[in-house]
Amino acid sequence: MRKKLKEETIIFIGVLKWLVLASIVGIIVGFSTSIFLKILNWATLGAAQYSYYFLLLPIAFLLSTILIKTLAPEAEGHGTEKVIEAVHKRSGRIKAAVVPVKLVATVITLAFGGSAGKEGPSAQIGAGMASIFADFLRFDDVDRKKLVICGISGGFASVFGTPVAGAIFGVEVLFVGGILYEVLLPSFVAGLVSFQVSSYMGISYFHQPLNFIPAFSEVIFLKVIAAGVFFGVCSFLLVEGLRLGKKAAESIKWSMPLKAMLGGAVLVVLSFIFSTQYLGLGLDPMQAALEGKPVAPYAFILKIMFTSITLNFGGSGGIVTPIFFIGATAGSFIGTVLGASPVLFAAIGLVSLLSGCANTPIAASIMAAELFGSGVSSYAAVACIISYIITGHRSVYPSQILSAKKSSSLSVRFGEEIENVNPEYQHREKSLIGLLRRAYRRMRGSEGDR
Repeated sequence: MRKKLKEETIIFIGVLKWLVLASIVGIIVGFSTSIFLKILNWATLGAAQYSYYFLLLPIAFLLSTILIKTLAPEAEGHGTEKVIEAVHKRSGRIKAAVVPVKLVATVITLAFGGSAGKEGPSAQIGAGMASIFADFLRFDDVDRKKLVICGISGGFASVFGTPVAGAIFGVEVLFVGGILYEVLLPSFVAGLVSFQVSSYMGISYFHQPLNFIPAFSEVIFLKVIAAGVFFGVCSFLLVEGLRLGKKAAESIKWSMPLKAMLGGAVLVVLSFIFSTQYLGLGLDPMQAALEGKPVAPYAFILKIMFTSITLNFGGSGGIVTPIFFIGATAGSFIGTVLGASPVLFAAIGLVSLLSGCANTPIAASIMAAELFGSGVSSYAAVACIISYIITGHRSVYPSQILSAKKSSSLSVRFGEEIENVNPEYQHREKSLIGLLRRAYRRMRGSEGDR
C-alpha cells in the first residue's frame, strides 16, 4: 500500500510540474510568435504597396543568406527541420542567436515575395525560446527535449489557430510512425496556452466550416480514396522537388551569396512569365480554392517550383504554408476532374498534403476538424492516411526518425533518419502477390487430384 501511495505521489507531482512548465512555455511561445506574426504582417503590407516589390527578391535572398551564414548557421532551412535535428542530435539545444536571426531573415524573405511559410520560423522561434528557458533553469537533456517539443507544438498552434492539431503535430513529427506519449500532456497544455495568448494579442485565424458535406455513399467514398492517392503523388512531387532543388543548388559552383541572387532573379523572371500569386504565402489563391473559385489547374506544380527555388537558394521560411497552397489547389483540381465539390476536395487536399509531406496523418486529420468542421473529418482522415502511405519513406523533414514501415512487403532499417532510408522489396507469402500465388498453387493441386 505504501509503495502504491509513493508511486501515485510521484506521478501527481510530475503532472503538476509539467502543467506549470508547459504553461510557462506556452505563454513565452505565444507572445514571441505573436510578435513575429505582427512584424511579418506589417512588413508584407508595406512591401505590397509597391507594384514591383518582388524585383528586390535577389537582394532579399542575399540579405537573408548573409544574416544566417554570419550570425546563426543553425537558422538555415525551413525551421521545423532544424528543430527536429536539434532534438535528435543535440538534446534540443538551440542557440539563442537563432531566434532573432530566423525572425529577421524570414520577414525579409516573405515580405519581398519568397515562396515559403510562417510556421517553420514560429516553431524554431518557439523551440529556441523553450531551449533558452531550459538552460536558465539548468534542466537535464531529457527535460530540455520535452520543453523544446512543447515549443514546436506551441508555435504550430499559435500560427494556425489549431491548438489540438498543433499539440499532436509536435509529438508526431519527430518520428515516422511513432508518437511520444510521454510529452503528450505538456504539448497539449503548451499548444492551448500559446493559442490563447496569441488570440489575446489580436492574432486572427482562418477557420472556414464547410456548410455542405455530401452524405456518405459508395461513389463519394471511392472519389475520396482516389483523391488520397493523388494527394500522395503530389506529396511525392513536393518532396522530390525540394530534393532536386537542393541538388541543383549544390551543383552550381558559386558562392552562396551569388547563388542567392541567382535564385531571386529566377523567381522574378518566373513571376513575369506566370504570375505573382505564387510568391509569398500565397493566401489569396488558397482562399479562392477553398471558396470554390476557379484556380489554374497547374497552380500546385508552379508552387512546388517557386518554393523549391526559395528554400534552396537562400530564402528563409517554413514549408507548411506552401503545403497548404499546394494541397488546396490540387484538391480543387482533382475535385473538378472527379465531378465532385471542388471546395470539399480543396479542404481535404490542404490537410492531406500535410499528412503525406510531414508524415503526420493524425495531426492532419484533427486539423481538418478544427479548420473545416467535424463533418469533413471522416473523409479527410481516409485521404490523409492514404496520402501518408502513398508518399512512401520520404519527407520534407529529412531528420525525422523512422519507427514504422509503410508496407509489410518492404524491408527497412528502423532508427535511421528518413533521408537515409533505402527500402527494399521483401518477398512475403502474406502479401497480395504471395496470396495469389498460393491460391493458384492450391487450385492447380486440386485439379491434379481430380
